[in-house]
Amino acid sequence: MKKYVVRCLDCGEIHSSHSLNCKNGDDALLRTDYSTKQLYPADLPGIWRYRDWLPVHDIIEEGSGRTITYRSEGFAAKYGLEDLWIAFNGYWPERDARMMTCTFKDLESFPTMQLIRELNEERIMVVASAGNTARAFAHTCTITGQPLLLVVPGASAHRLWTTHGQNPSVCLVTVDGDYFDAISLAGKIASREGFVNEGGAKNIARRDGMATVMLDATLAMDTLPDHYFQAVGSGTGGISAWEASMRLVGDGRFGSKLPVLHLGQNHPCAPLYSLRSGTDAVDKSCPEGMYDDVLYNRKPLYAIKGGVKDALDGTGGLMYAISNDEATYSQSLFERTEGIDINPAAAVAVAALVQAVEEGNVWHEDRIVLNITGGGQKRLMQDHPVRLIEPSAGVSADDPDAEDRILKIVEEFFGVRL
Repeated sequence: MKKYVVRCLDCGEIHSSHSLNCKNGDDALLRTDYSTKQLYPADLPGIWRYRDWLPVHDIIEEGSGRTITYRSEGFAAKYGLEDLWIAFNGYWPERDARMMTCTFKDLESFPTMQLIRELNEERIMVVASAGNTARAFAHTCTITGQPLLLVVPGASAHRLWTTHGQNPSVCLVTVDGDYFDAISLAGKIASREGFVNEGGAKNIARRDGMATVMLDATLAMDTLPDHYFQAVGSGTGGISAWEASMRLVGDGRFGSKLPVLHLGQNHPCAPLYSLRSGTDAVDKSCPEGMYDDVLYNRKPLYAIKGGVKDALDGTGGLMYAISNDEATYSQSLFERTEGIDINPAAAVAVAALVQAVEEGNVWHEDRIVLNITGGGQKRLMQDHPVRLIEPSAGVSADDPDAEDRILKIVEEFFGVRL
């Protein structure tokens, strides 16, 4: 029996492991269907303890961390929450949290890279990112030697730091534009000969990697939570949590009720909140002035079958629009009460939980999981030297010759002919 098959959520057609879209043209995500229906963690390091529910057969041992879930005391006491659990993704050695990029995007990059290796893919992988995903893939590709082209908005280049002394397999190009401009340009490059598209949210390995947050939390609590909080940009993390929850319900040992999804965005740059509420939550100046612009994607996965709308509908979920002031307050409070620094995007999730408590969307006795999607960066920099990855070049999103310019840059960087 195969470990898994990949099915279209619309027509049910089975696809290959590397497929990103249904060959029948259906506007739907593909989803992994695993033959193992119950979750038994393996005696393996990091994320690989969940290998049965990852679309890979082998592992990349070096540098791979996992979510660390613990029961909150300090922050929980502040709001009278009796059963709050923190799913921490980042660097916090005192709790054995060792994601060296300080972001849960590591959970996406390692399974994606292992799947690429098992497909014997030697082409240059293309990744578009607002910063955190790029940092995670740069880390993984430096370990494996997989050639990688990163396409990142120029305003996000400061997030491309590394603990590695050199990153010889990583070519970084910045774009004068926003995240969607980077995605569009990266997609055009990836369609050319010699390149392979990493796939973004349509990549099963990325979603199943992020789904391990819910797996870890559920195993730590020995039951599914009542509520799950996370900040989102495209919404992929929320979709992944929903998909994991359905698998856990199917397991039969952790409860039969799906957790309610509570997804936060940063007002006034909150496209998913706008789509859900029917209100104008997106300013023309976006992503300028955001508390964290990694949460802004002007083309999120909302209406596609299997997307954010279905995830919210299926769980009775809610969207939150968080102001910069709310995020600032919540970040400071969390760091003071829990004893670890967190990334700005995670602060938006904390603020969504605060808002939910104040609005009566959760009860004090409810079992709640709060996904801290990134943290411990200040803590890591106390222990390890870091450096910025230098861009090979910058291009404008409006330049009609941008693709050709990038091709020449890549040829020179990797010493290849494309």
